[in-house]
This record gives sequence, structure tokens and C-alpha cells, in this order.
Amino acid sequence: MLVFSVRSLVLLVVSVLASLHLGVQAQTSAWPNKPVKLIVPYAAGGPADLVARELALVLTADLKQPVTVENQGGGMGVPALGVVARSEPDGHTLLLAAFGNMVLQPMLSKRGGADLVAKLKPVSTISTGPHVLVVSAKLPVKSISELIDFARANPGKVSFASAGTGGTAHLGMEMFKSLSKTHVIHVPYKGSSGAVNDLISGEVSAMFSSLPSLQGLADKGLVKVLAATSPSRSAATKSLPLIATTLPGFDYNTWYAMYVPLNTPKAVSDSINMALTKALKTPALVTKIEAAGTELQPGSSEEVQAWTQRDTEKWAKVIRDAQIAID
Repeated sequence: MLVFSVRSLVLLVVSVLASLHLGVQAQTSAWPNKPVKLIVPYAAGGPADLVARELALVLTADLKQPVTVENQGGGMGVPALGVVARSEPDGHTLLLAAFGNMVLQPMLSKRGGADLVAKLKPVSTISTGPHVLVVSAKLPVKSISELIDFARANPGKVSFASAGTGGTAHLGMEMFKSLSKTHVIHVPYKGSSGAVNDLISGEVSAMFSSLPSLQGLADKGLVKVLAATSPSRSAATKSLPLIATTLPGFDYNTWYAMYVPLNTPKAVSDSINMALTKALKTPALVTKIEAAGTELQPGSSEEVQAWTQRDTEKWAKVIRDAQIAID
């Protein structure tokens, strides 16, 4: 009788555990079962915001659940990372972050960035986009080689604007300075508007930027686009000369990836990846985003990790050699 009781108890426990397991599977496979928030660590209107909002429209149609974009700009993305890291790990709060948030910010800042990055995990690659080197229309150069010659002939008189110390535009300038062996001056601004205004007036000579941000000014002849920082299939940038043609080794772009809280179940992460892969291959979305100078690139979490490792090694050297810190 005792043997039967123990056997019955074991069978009962196994049955309960199996039910719980099936319940978890059913819960995770049902993603999404409520509206999804897509957190963007940038203000509305920029390249990241454009990708996020167009992607959200496609996902909303595909998933039959509202996908809304929330902009959490400032602080090199730290506030936005915190929002997602502290959210429920159920796949309903996503982070669309750039390499600047996930790679540069932890190396440059001690204000909790690295700790927050460790509390997130990648789900999918999203997009890549080269920057362009733009000079004032008042600068007497028309190519990268002419810019280098001018800078060497006028040491300390060529200045590069950026939206702030430690940002992509600043680090791109440091890479350019090192490879071209020129003495150029970094002029940091509190945001991009002041930098662009002074570029137009000729107060500063050059800056790195996304092409959509300055295309209108280039079309009006107020600035000159010299070259792109990396190859691209995008119609907006694929015909531009490459800086690497003149400066071998010069190559960088901005990439974006999707992240979720670290403890998000794998089944949910896999479901998100599948949904993103489908959405990012939507022809109308591809056409619209590439027209703005960005190339959609669906991929795996392992690819995000490979991009992260590659850029950590690349930019750690630039930061170390230039002795850059922001706090």
C-alpha cells in the first residue's frame, strides 16, 4: 500500500510539472498577447526614429497587436536602457539601440551604462548605415584627398564639428585624424543644430553625419558631401566615393539592433526574431528605409554579438589613443 502511495505521489508530481511546463510553453508561444512598446534612445525625427516608426507599422499589421514607439532621448541612451532593463521580461518592451548606446557609451561613461548593457540581451540585427563626411561650401576642397592636402598645408585650421564629445562624429574625426596624419581640431557642440549652423557659415570646416540629416543642405549647395564612411547598398549612398579609397582602413557605420531584458525566455526571443525577420524583408519598408540612406539587415542575436565584439575592439583603440572620456 505504501509503495502504491509513493508511486501515485510521484506520478502526481510529474503530471503537475508537465502541466506547468506546457503552461509556460503556451504562454511564451502566444507572444504577443498585449500591446508592445518599442523604446528608442533618441529624440523623434532622426534616422533611428524613422526606422522604428516604419517598422512598428509593419509589426502592428503582422502581429495583430499595437506596436508603439516611445522616444527616450538623452544621456547617451542610459535612461532608455534602464527603462527596458527594468521592464517585465515577457517580450512586450523592446529596445532599438545603436552601437553608440551599446558599445561606445559603456567604454566612455561610468554612469551605469555597462551595468545596464549587461541586463539586456540581443534579439536581432536591424539595420546599418554609413556616415558621410560633409564640409562647408566655403572650404576650397572637393574630395577627401584635397581635404587632407589642405589640412596638411594648414595645420590646426581645419575643424570638425560634432554633437558632443564621445559621439560617433567625434570618434570618426579621431580615426580620420590618425589615419591621415593631420592636425585637425575637434569642436564639440551641445546637439547637432549649432554644429550644422556653424558648418554652413564656415565657422567649422567639416563634420561626419548621416546623409538624410544634411541632404537638403547639400542639395541647396550650402554644404558639400565628399564621401561615405563605409560601403552600402542604399540608393542614397552607394554611389558616393569611399573614404577608405584614400585612407585604407577607414571604415565605420552606425548599426542598430533589437534588445530585450536579459531574463526573457528563449521562446519569446525566438518569436520576436522571427517577426522582425519577416517585417524587415517587407519590400515597401526596404524601399522606404534605403531611400533615406539606411540598409535593413535582419539577422540573429549571434550576429549582434559579433558586431559588438568587432566594434568594441575597433573603437577601444581610437578612444585609448585619443584619451577620450566623458566623465
